[in-house]
Amino acid sequence: MRWYLLVLAAGLGAGCSPRSDSPFDRRTLGSGPDQISTLRHAPPMTDAVDGLSVGHRAMAAGEYEIALSAYHRAAGTQGPTVDVLTAIGSANLRLGRLQQAEADLRRALEKDAAFVPAHNNLGVVLAEQGRWGEASLHFRNAFALDAGRSSEIRQNLRLAIEKRGETVYDEVEDHQLVLMRRGRGSYLLLSTPL
Repeated sequence: MRWYLLVLAAGLGAGCSPRSDSPFDRRTLGSGPDQISTLRHAPPMTDAVDGLSVGHRAMAAGEYEIALSAYHRAAGTQGPTVDVLTAIGSANLRLGRLQQAEADLRRALEKDAAFVPAHNNLGVVLAEQGRWGEASLHFRNAFALDAGRSSEIRQNLRLAIEKRGETVYDEVEDHQLVLMRRGRGSYLLLSTPL
């Protein structure tokens, strides 16, 4: 796997360190400017030990087969929830099983089309396969659903746009927007550097 970050779907188990202000636990794969981020959604921590929390600990330790087994156990007890399916897809992605990961993540999105980690991780799977157009679509969905809060998703989207050869827009705060009237009822929005 190259430079992507996974977004795992379920929460951190007991004993894991909490995050400060983000609903996501970030994992970075690779280094350099072509780095893509994966995220693990982090619901409130509980004292219960379940297949998801065991799987998350195994993923953090790099034990992807053990994590996959734990996620399958969670599917047996909790059913194929969006969290479980996204976690299974993320483990399969780490194991290099791209077609299986894609199928799992698409099933997760059938359950909840607004689940940010599933969109991001499906984008990672598609990018791994060189399918930048569709990867870009899923990164855009993740970015929009997350309201642009995650810098990792923003970076994934930016990289996908660059790989597709699209225009990458500069940050809005570096430009001044000016509305210019052009005739009756026609306006032109101009962006000028500050």
